Amino acid sequence: MNKAPASAMLTITHILRLGEAPQLPVPLDDDSRDRMMLCLQVLAHPEEEAVKVWLESCKDSFSALTSEKQVREAAEQKREDAKLACQPDDLIDFVQLKSKKGLSQIEIEDEVNTDLQRATGHVESADADAKRLNRVLQLTGLSDPVYAEAYVTVHQYDIVMDVTVINRTQETLQNLCLELATMGDLKLVERPQNYTLAAGQTKVVRANIKVSSTETGVIFGNIVYEGTGYAERSVVVLNDIHIDIMDYISPAVCADVQFRNMWAEFEWENKVAVNTTFTDCNSFLNHIVATTNMQCLTPPTALDGDCGYLAANLYAKSVFGEDALVNVSVEKQSDGRLAGYIRIRSKTQGIALSLGDKITLKQKA
Repeated sequence: MNKAPASAMLTITHILRLGEAPQLPVPLDDDSRDRMMLCLQVLAHPEEEAVKVWLESCKDSFSALTSEKQVREAAEQKREDAKLACQPDDLIDFVQLKSKKGLSQIEIEDEVNTDLQRATGHVESADADAKRLNRVLQLTGLSDPVYAEAYVTVHQYDIVMDVTVINRTQETLQNLCLELATMGDLKLVERPQNYTLAAGQTKVVRANIKVSSTETGVIFGNIVYEGTGYAERSVVVLNDIHIDIMDYISPAVCADVQFRNMWAEFEWENKVAVNTTFTDCNSFLNHIVATTNMQCLTPPTALDGDCGYLAANLYAKSVFGEDALVNVSVEKQSDGRLAGYIRIRSKTQGIALSLGDKITLKQKA
């Protein structure tokens, strides 16, 4: 009766000794060692409940895990298939045959980028068009002699600002210039030229800014002009434009082993204390996932129920190939409030700090 358990225990012991051998290129990890030690304890002192857990509950849990993974993959494939592709009678534009007369190098690059998006099927939906007005930022006050507002378009590696300037005075403004400066990993490509605006005239000034990393940057500046009745130049200070990190990261999926390896490897960590008005753990997690534009790697079945505490892993990837890891650990206290920490890890300091500031700002309801 004891021959089979003894043989299994001998095999597990040999594997443990082999895992600690210095000749191995990769040593045995702690999770596998703990699992084998638990197997030895169960084989040495078998109990009815323990046998039931190992033979039935573990099998049921693994079956539920695999079936849920298949359902997620099928739903993801269904969403990919439902995306609109180019229609057979869509117009095809050849960039080489287009007229480039009167276009700047930036406008030519924008047209090429738009053509590439259309060719690959990455076109904006109707919802995206409806949200474009959210990117219009007021730069000056309504009582200023020059009114300015900017429409910010974020591409992968550059930011295009279309600044609408309106002369609200009754005189002609000469040598009107938009002066911009950047802070962070942003770089102004070219300085906008000078313009002359008649009374009530409107002019759209375009500025192109290059982005080199996923970090919250700030664009600030002013409008300088000369009036007809005086020689000194007048200056209108513009409101600051904060570039949102959410424009550069997108939800992504990775295996649990890969997540743990990156979590141990990344050196930059930002720890944010939970301070929210939410009273439900799952609602708070859904709010964090929605505001950070990240993917929850923890299966929904592991988050079911209400036990008073919650731990989940979130993952996202930036357009520059940077990985963002987030661990949410919260519990419900006796007074009904949530307490815990949100830990952010990344290979670079910028994305960890920027994402932490975003979570601190948005974690309240």
